[in-house]
Amino acid sequence: MKKYKPTTPSRRRMTGLVYRDLLTSTKSDPFKKLTMGFKRDKGRSSGKITTRHNGGGSKRLYRKIDFKYDKKDIPAKIESVEYDPNRSAFVALVSYADGEKRYILAPQGVTLGNKFIVSDKAELKTGNRLPLKKILSGTHVHNIEIQPGSGAKLIRSAGNFAELLSHEGGYAHLKMPSREIRKIPSGCWATIGEASNIEHNLEVIGKAGRSRWLGKRPTVRGTAMNPVDHPYGGGEGRQPRGTKRPKTKWGKTTGGVRTRKPKKYSNKMIIKRRVKKKRK
Repeated sequence: MKKYKPTTPSRRRMTGLVYRDLLTSTKSDPFKKLTMGFKRDKGRSSGKITTRHNGGGSKRLYRKIDFKYDKKDIPAKIESVEYDPNRSAFVALVSYADGEKRYILAPQGVTLGNKFIVSDKAELKTGNRLPLKKILSGTHVHNIEIQPGSGAKLIRSAGNFAELLSHEGGYAHLKMPSREIRKIPSGCWATIGEASNIEHNLEVIGKAGRSRWLGKRPTVRGTAMNPVDHPYGGGEGRQPRGTKRPKTKWGKTTGGVRTRKPKKYSNKMIIKRRVKKKRK
């Protein structure tokens, strides 16, 4: 991590990534044929705010990421590892042996010139993609499908991985980053290794302006509001919460309350529920 000199109060604790060590090029221009303009979700529907604290931010180009990985048994070579403003992990521009280029989610540790293959006969090597039934127990995987052929849906954020625990009855048992253990059909494909940019969670934004560049608008504490605006509002000076359990602005209970629907279709796939984070 890069630490800045405390030239201003906001710089005092600000940290950032050393991109020249992590990316093959710090040039901001992506591969033009695999980009498109798009309308970002800014927390509004018909002009009305439906999700608070979203909006603004720097203009972005969308990189078309290949989550399907439908080019099987064709070797590919990493041409560059690049920053993507739309996700926390880095992306890699790859060139397949038949000449086609695509963007993929970069696994941790891949560098310029590395090769990988999407095949059920592939070696158990970082970056290679195989069906879960061909992967040994104890292996770290990411970019995982939920249904065979549906494309990668799980474990795509920076530094994340799932641990393959065992195989049983046509399902693979995976331990997720939340420590939830769930079943995934053994025919689903996954990428060996961890998602790139493992230092992402150590980054300190440092100042309000930098949050605005990222599209994050100011958040006002409930206790600083009036009674009409929030259950925590009002009172002379600083007041304790005053309610039996924590609530949202709309009075909905929060903080450790289970919100998963009892009849959700995927409940039967969960072997062990995720561990609730302990309050300090």
